[in-house]
Amino acid sequence: MIGRTTALTASILLILMTSCGDAPKKKAVVTATDDKESTIADSTLTLETDTLETKEEPFVLTEENAIDFFFDYAKKVKEDRVKLTTSMGSFTIKLYDNVPYHKANFIYLAKKGYFTNTMFHRVVPNFIIQGGNSDTRETGKKRAEIGRYLLPPDTRKGHKHHRGTISMPSSERDNPHKLASPYEFFIVVTDPGSYHLDGSYTPFGRVIEGMDVVDKINQVEVDQGDWPMSNIYILKAEALLP
Repeated sequence: MIGRTTALTASILLILMTSCGDAPKKKAVVTATDDKESTIADSTLTLETDTLETKEEPFVLTEENAIDFFFDYAKKVKEDRVKLTTSMGSFTIKLYDNVPYHKANFIYLAKKGYFTNTMFHRVVPNFIIQGGNSDTRETGKKRAEIGRYLLPPDTRKGHKHHRGTISMPSSERDNPHKLASPYEFFIVVTDPGSYHLDGSYTPFGRVIEGMDVVDKINQVEVDQGDWPMSNIYILKAEALLP
């Protein structure tokens, strides 16, 4: 009886030992799988979070940041002239170094492709041609993407409105300080110049090649609002090194 009891006890202990040995193995496998899935989920969450955090908003110029931006941009820019190719020919403008904001602005817009497909929208015979605007949605979209800002006048650098001078018109907004509209420009055609403009507008360069093209544009037929009867397009603006 004792022997049979001993054998039964041994069998029970063996079963218990076997059961206790299997359980940790099963638990270890499940735990490892859960950890792996958790790690993948955490990594995916981190990646998505990082993507959201590193996505940058497009830079837009404003009246608050434009001066600081062009102050820094003027230090870095190496180009000092811009070639405008129009539907009536091309001409090249040399920009003045001592009018840094206006120079930097004009080069920046040229390199951004702003002037492409704009027009010479105002022509006053024997006075000026004015460009940088159009009545297309494309131009409005470009302005919205670049920003809404004005530039301060810089009229005391000794530059005058000689024939061939490029200058910047004032904004049409309530503007007692003659702040310049940065997207438009005019070129003086009057010989020897239109000096009554001195002190009110900022000359920032001069045509050095292709003045005959400027004269040709100035001779086109216009309507009562000085808008050319046939559109004159700026096809391309190229910023050039010295």
